[in-house]
Amino acid sequence: MNILVIDGQGGGLGRQLIQELKETCANAEIVAVGTNSMATGAMLKAGAKLAATGENAVIVCSKKADVIVGPIGIVIADSMSPSRGLGDVYKRQIGKSRAKRVLIPMNVCDNIIVGVSAQPVSAHVKDAVRIISDMA
Repeated sequence: MNILVIDGQGGGLGRQLIQELKETCANAEIVAVGTNSMATGAMLKAGAKLAATGENAVIVCSKKADVIVGPIGIVIADSMSPSRGLGDVYKRQIGKSRAKRVLIPMNVCDNIIVGVSAQPVSAHVKDAVRIISDMA
């Protein structure tokens, strides 16, 4: 299984995802794409096999992924400005990918996700990893 982890800002969410995925999905190839070099570096340190930074990396890697995982903002238009990461063209590419998308709820950027229990991000990460593990 080819798992693409996408994150931005400092890469904290991506780092947590990669650490959990490495333990749970040992045979998976984990590829990290950061929307900036800080995020990419954090995910590399967490143990991503391959990593890249930027919009083109999202396009290339999303075509090869079986699963794409990241914050919900990676698919919501205008939720992350281009200066913080992905432009809307690249979000459409994620949406068009044949991969299953596992999205971590983040009530930020004026997007409130109804019906999601208020719990720490680490709990959402564990849920996402369990779902991905069940796909393998």
